[in-house]
Amino acid sequence: MKAKETAVLLIEFQNEFCRPDGKLNGIVKDEIARLNTIGNAVKLAKEARAKGALIIHSPFVMDASWVDTHCMSGIVKGAKDGGAFTPGAWGTELIDELKPQPGDVVLTGKRALSGFAHTELKQILDQHKIKNVVCAGFLANVCVEATARSAYDLGFHVTVARNAVASGAKTTQDYVDKEIYPILGQALTVDELVAALD
Repeated sequence: MKAKETAVLLIEFQNEFCRPDGKLNGIVKDEIARLNTIGNAVKLAKEARAKGALIIHSPFVMDASWVDTHCMSGIVKGAKDGGAFTPGAWGTELIDELKPQPGDVVLTGKRALSGFAHTELKQILDQHKIKNVVCAGFLANVCVEATARSAYDLGFHVTVARNAVASGAKTTQDYVDKEIYPILGQALTVDELVAALD
């Protein structure tokens, strides 16, 4: 993969998921520890950025009125009801290890599952002439998968950083690694990904 044609999407590396006091940390803490999700994501961002890839941060920020207006159910409504991802709150902030660096892009407007929904992501990728989309983050089987599916449908070459994601259980992770990610493109470790960038 040509680095200049590659964007790394860091999906929801926020305190809610990544810190012990985060409202959603309990769901993913075991998988974060098993996979070294945060350490691998930091390595991916640093090394991909150094090779010239575009780093895009995709935080979720709760839009409670939108959720209510659109009769949202499932995981988004559950996050709203639990007070997660409140605008301006500590839990919604990006983690210190992955604070945006000069040249990075931070998406705004993400209030559903896919990083393409309600954001400027497609326009940014087109502007930068991106062909390859690398997905990392949370949850492996929800927002990462939704974003990867959208990228695939839009004609991008999709790679999931398989050890820079986390879900709620190893069985879930094994399932998406084996049954979902290969349909959409490929799943590589961070080391494999960095080696593939030229």
